[in-house]
Amino acid sequence: MSTAPQPPTSDLRSRAEALGQTLPPLLAEAEMLASTVMMGEHGRRRAGLGDEFWQYRPAHQGDSVRMVDWRRSARSDAHFVREREWQAAQSVTLWVDPAKSMSFAGDKSRAPKADRARLLGLALAVLLLRGGERVGLAGLASPRAGRAQLLRLAERLSGEAAGETAGEDYGAPRTEGMVSHGRAVFLSDFLGDLSGIEAGLARAADRGVKGVLIQVLDPAEEEFPFDGRTIFESMGGTMRHETQRAGDLRTRYLARLAERKDRLAGLARAVGWHYTTHHTGHPAQSALLWAYLALQGGR
Repeated sequence: MSTAPQPPTSDLRSRAEALGQTLPPLLAEAEMLASTVMMGEHGRRRAGLGDEFWQYRPAHQGDSVRMVDWRRSARSDAHFVREREWQAAQSVTLWVDPAKSMSFAGDKSRAPKADRARLLGLALAVLLLRGGERVGLAGLASPRAGRAQLLRLAERLSGEAAGETAGEDYGAPRTEGMVSHGRAVFLSDFLGDLSGIEAGLARAADRGVKGVLIQVLDPAEEEFPFDGRTIFESMGGTMRHETQRAGDLRTRYLARLAERKDRLAGLARAVGWHYTTHHTGHPAQSALLWAYLALQGGR
């Protein structure tokens, strides 16, 4: 929970301008992508939802001190935030996998999976924030509205791109900061242990959160174009396999990949989520449109 005093407007402006000088590549690309997907009006409240008090929730890192309900907090050792129903309905939490496996690109002409996942996540944030919704990054930034939040998200995601976030070989969804009965987006290759993915979905479902899984894969991971002597090594260098006949592995690999996709789709369905696969060799617009419409269906 943030208790620091708010910086003066002039200081905030100078910080924003300085930030703008370091962020343009990702932020400009995300805003350009979002501009190609014209949705009309969005970000409206669900029918029947009002401003009535709905629930208390534990305060999360990034919550303003003004949000704390001190009377409720005085009855326990924790701080609590007073939340209204419409705030939950309009809150979306993003998790963009920072793991090392996401740095894979099967061809120099294609961007790594991580770049596409960050682009999709930030472009989706642009659309949602323009519609007046609140967007956050799981474990990094609580859902908030406004342009300042977009800059904050861009800074976080650009920090990951610059290698400021150390990752494991494969990632598992984080759910810290999710708003109960809100929505969420998980962007990953989902090639790691499925138990971590299943646990993340279960935690989200326990909070009444609906959302989408977007599996970002490189075309080489879909086609397995390898033959002859090949050395397969994880991006983190923890796993290595050498074969003289890579082509003989293709059928078994593709079958296991299909099984994984079926399992991911089943896990999503079980908790009322949506699932899709997006290839880095395809335009990002289709995945962005799908994600936005899927989130609206999850309202």
